[in-house]
Amino acid sequence: MANILETVDQRTQLVGENRLELLLFRLQTHQLFAINVFKVKEVVQLPKLNAMPNAHPKVCGVATLRGQSIPVINLREAIGMNPIDVDQKCNLVITEYNRSVQGFLVGQVEHIVNLTWQDIMPPPSTVGKNHYLTAITQITHHDQQQLVEIIDVEKVLAEIVTYNIEISEDTLDENIISEFAGRKILHADDSSTARRQVSDTLAQLGIEVISVNNGMEALNMLKGWCDAGINIDDEILMMITDAEMPVMDGYKLTYEVRNDPRMNDLYIALNTSLSGSFNNAMVEKVGCNAFISKFQPDLLVEVVQTRLKQVLP
Repeated sequence: MANILETVDQRTQLVGENRLELLLFRLQTHQLFAINVFKVKEVVQLPKLNAMPNAHPKVCGVATLRGQSIPVINLREAIGMNPIDVDQKCNLVITEYNRSVQGFLVGQVEHIVNLTWQDIMPPPSTVGKNHYLTAITQITHHDQQQLVEIIDVEKVLAEIVTYNIEISEDTLDENIISEFAGRKILHADDSSTARRQVSDTLAQLGIEVISVNNGMEALNMLKGWCDAGINIDDEILMMITDAEMPVMDGYKLTYEVRNDPRMNDLYIALNTSLSGSFNNAMVEKVGCNAFISKFQPDLLVEVVQTRLKQVLP
């Protein structure tokens, strides 16, 4: 537990300062890409890959590291480009998302940069709807300003591992199921895939999900209601927030809500693809009420149902 708490302290010591670290890499192009360091377990030179029968076309094999078999996704191919040519310059980025470990085949790995979420901007509207970016940023690299494209890993994985929205019958409390209809929940997430999964899951219960793309949009909406004299608890049942988002992350969002007396008792659930016992410590540290592992419809419904029971007479 000490190690878990140390990790939480390291990640949240700047809560309120809205910071993140990005791992920069290339996909055998001049363009720089990135993913959040917090999801990265390690980076290794590409080991020998074994074939994976009946695998998704974008899974190029299985790597064995310290006795663990890890599926390897050709990241360049997964975001709509030609597959990476496997050579000695390839690297493997081992990540953990949504309770699963996977490797992403990339080219040259550059370095880690420390930024604020205010430096991170949503993708421009000109990229259309079929892109694989959650955000972009600019960094100084070799004395030049260079664009960095931050990959929407959740969208990549959703196209390879099908996420369902089916709710198990034994999850629902039949005594209160009629009380879901007409309730509203505010949901902040920069991934369109994650927003859709939450909305589609809760729509089955008659819950309206108000979706926004980042913490700043959520905070502005909450403050707007407060400024108009609206009681937040009358407007929404709860708020669900992603951890890492452009402009304002979920930690900063929670910090701001907890420090505004007009809404500091809002029920907040942290919805993240991080895994493990780390989460309970993180939730307590940042001031959230609950943790929801992403793409787990039953867990999502259980947390919403628990909150509903708290407000029913």
